[in-house]
Amino acid sequence: MALILALDAALAGCSAALVDGDRVLAARAAQGDRGHAALLPPMAEAVLREAGLAATALDAVAAVVGPGGFTGLRAALALAEGLALGIGRPAIGVTTGEALAAALPFGPRAVWSAIDNRRGRVMLERFPPGSLQAEGPPEVVAETDLPRPAFPVALAGDAAPAIAARLAAQGLDALLSASRLPSAIAAARVAALRLAGALPPLAARPLYVEPPAVRRPG
Repeated sequence: MALILALDAALAGCSAALVDGDRVLAARAAQGDRGHAALLPPMAEAVLREAGLAATALDAVAAVVGPGGFTGLRAALALAEGLALGIGRPAIGVTTGEALAAALPFGPRAVWSAIDNRRGRVMLERFPPGSLQAEGPPEVVAETDLPRPAFPVALAGDAAPAIAARLAAQGLDALLSASRLPSAIAAARVAALRLAGALPPLAARPLYVEPPAVRRPG
């Protein structure tokens, strides 16, 4: 058992959860793609207060590292790293795809996490059936240049509807799952596996699949 506080703000929402093994002690979530930096600290404080625990009781602090939005990722990671440093516990990274896949039941299907990069492409993480260890690092692909799945596949992530439809149109076995946004609860479960050595280590550092979009001032 490991007591883990997990934070997520990778996509259009943010969440915090306190998880002890299979038990969710407390959780908070909010929708929207703005204001993560202001929302997350009170969420973290609220879940600890609800469980009646101090931060010093934690075994680790986890955060979703990406792929995702630059501002949200930085907000979650800064808070996670600050808390972990303050209590002398490890800060553990969880990818967006891992958190999305961990929210689904294990089965005979592979899981593809498809995140919309808002530039006409998707950031794809692929997991073989029954595993939370990705086949490789996240990759950026065009919707028209998707790899061919080796197994029936379940699609997760905010770009999942478009990708599932495109694969189905090719006659492939593609199931659209309900896992569209990562959750701190699922991230905590992945972090517990990482802490136990069941998954390779991952630092709590932002995972950028491609450079953040930058707009010149008008």
